[in-house]
Amino acid sequence: MCQSNTLQGPDLHAGKWLQFPQLALRRRLGQLSCMSRPALKLRSWPLTILYYLLPFGALKPLTRVGWRPMSRVSLYKSVPTRLLSRAWGRLNQVELPTWLRKPVYSLYIWTFGVNMKEAAVEDLHHYRNLSEFFRRKLKPQARPVCDMRSVISPSDGKILNFGLVKNCEVEQVKGVTYSLESFLGPRICTENFQLSQASSCTSFRKQLVTQEGNELYHCVIYLAPGDYHCFHSPTDWRVSHRRHFPGSLMSVNPGVARWIKELFCHNERVVLTGDWKHGFFSLTAVGATNVGSIRIYFDRDLHTNSPRYSKGSYNDFSFVTNNNKEGIPMRKGEHLGEFNLGSTIVLIFEAPKDFNFRLKAGQKIHFGEALGSL
Repeated sequence: MCQSNTLQGPDLHAGKWLQFPQLALRRRLGQLSCMSRPALKLRSWPLTILYYLLPFGALKPLTRVGWRPMSRVSLYKSVPTRLLSRAWGRLNQVELPTWLRKPVYSLYIWTFGVNMKEAAVEDLHHYRNLSEFFRRKLKPQARPVCDMRSVISPSDGKILNFGLVKNCEVEQVKGVTYSLESFLGPRICTENFQLSQASSCTSFRKQLVTQEGNELYHCVIYLAPGDYHCFHSPTDWRVSHRRHFPGSLMSVNPGVARWIKELFCHNERVVLTGDWKHGFFSLTAVGATNVGSIRIYFDRDLHTNSPRYSKGSYNDFSFVTNNNKEGIPMRKGEHLGEFNLGSTIVLIFEAPKDFNFRLKAGQKIHFGEALGSL
């Protein structure tokens, strides 16, 4: 006698109950596939967050019916960090009541280990808002500038990486690189203000090295939220050009820098280029989450973290004019600019082969201390 495989009675209802979620999910996921990319990202964003946060793979069954979570990097990149940074900037400008200043600043000091004994004004009631507190000045004797024939640290911070630039790639942290040309943009020729593209026979790195026998070096300094937020000139040099790259404002914390390749090329940054006695010299201030405001003291035309920008675009400004052939001369240790919170400074410069760094990756450094010397 043949046995029928057809479900009957309670078994039939149980079978339908088990099949229903899969059919419903497939239908919903089919609708998602027809959406525009922004709408799809908006719909899948909360589900992806739950996928990574919930324990024991609670949402893994969804992957069996065709749903795929966004990668962690894509998820992080989709966060509106520019909008959040502008909101944080507005909040920083709000004047705090006198009675609230000490508890708020004390909490920040305790959280990030700020040394207020170095501040020019130690009285916390003096700072009307968070922005003034972040940009506090130091006592003149707090950061003596090294007088040796050396390049000094332009800021307080942590050394993420340093060394020779090889194959047009620069390390943002150990083992994670970014393209030198993507970071700086096309080479500027200050003689006739024309852009020169790297040719097949001459690498971009070789275009930057102007003197025979020299090498190209780099140094990356990370400023934590508790560090002194101003930055200074690392040597005597002449600034001839500014290039502003609008971009993302992702965190430049070393942990995130290990996670996202070419992070510094994605983020908003201000590249100052020029020359010193050994050839090419550049200092780049890289923005980060809540650090949309990058200020260069001698550049009043610079406006960062604008609401709208074109991805991959940049704005050029030359300080060399018919009336000023020298550009902006900077002395070692002179005030150059400031961030509104922690961020990153990247130095890329030309120097003779006997230039030696006096650093260890991961070490803390203060403004005025030597990075290296001849």
